[in-house]
Amino acid sequence: MLGRTANDLFWLARSIERAENMARLTEVGYRLFLLPREGHGHSQEWQSTLESAGCLDQYNEKYDNLDMTNVVNFLLFDETNPSSVATCLANARRNARAQRTAITRDMWESINTSWIEFSSFNPQRTSANELPHVLDWVKQRSALYRGAMLNTILRNDTYCFSQLGTFLERADNTARILDVKYYVLLPSIGLVGSPVDNVQWAAILRSVTAHRSYRWVYKENYQPAHIAEFLILNPQMPRSLRSCYDEITTALNDLGRFYGKTHACHAHASQTAHQLAQTSIKQVFADGLHEFLIDFTGRNGWLAAEVSDAYHFNG
Repeated sequence: MLGRTANDLFWLARSIERAENMARLTEVGYRLFLLPREGHGHSQEWQSTLESAGCLDQYNEKYDNLDMTNVVNFLLFDETNPSSVATCLANARRNARAQRTAITRDMWESINTSWIEFSSFNPQRTSANELPHVLDWVKQRSALYRGAMLNTILRNDTYCFSQLGTFLERADNTARILDVKYYVLLPSIGLVGSPVDNVQWAAILRSVTAHRSYRWVYKENYQPAHIAEFLILNPQMPRSLRSCYDEITTALNDLGRFYGKTHACHAHASQTAHQLAQTSIKQVFADGLHEFLIDFTGRNGWLAAEVSDAYHFNG
């Protein structure tokens, strides 16, 4: 496969996943914004959301204050924000159009329809009451594309590069959503374990559609260590870091067999997967959850760059 084709397929899948993930991060901020606050006020949730999305500096260049309307517009509709939902859907459609013969009709129609329908949304009319509907729509359209891909595409290198894009992006997002909780969120350490803390953890679980499955695994109330373990180390949780890296290593191993060659990215992915399989949540908390997540997002970005180099995305 040509490097340009692999690049477009990788970023097509990654852009669709990022659009969903941006909706999920926005939902975290919105849910926490609605909760009672002590100390810093409601702007703190939006600051941590923008920080975790990697958009805080760009937002500050455009706006003077952390206003909910501005933050939502920036994360969802602003075409000057390279990670907004609008930009992600436009990029996905452009990549899909460039590789129209490499994807199926169902995949193309899903992307094209999503782009057309989202373009019809009016940011000025997206009130706080309507925001959950818009966020659910984005998640549903991402699921529709994912279903179309899984049900219609051949299990060849096209599929592998799509899987890599999806799960590298998903792993990054899960780490960032968890970091929202620990990045300047609680106004004081004294609130850890309080009702406010527990409600915030519930909001995090709901944002990754893990509220019910958490209850299936842990037959008790919310515990920070259990929630972190569920979203980081549980291989059965489809958005956990470990589950994502199981999918990433599978896709890379398949590419190695298809092309008869492995690269540095294969060893790096296997090393990270092994680390996630062998570590304990007790050790993660002992070393610092925030520090663990920052290190993970850095390694995840490094792996994406190695995949790009190995398969000549820019060649």
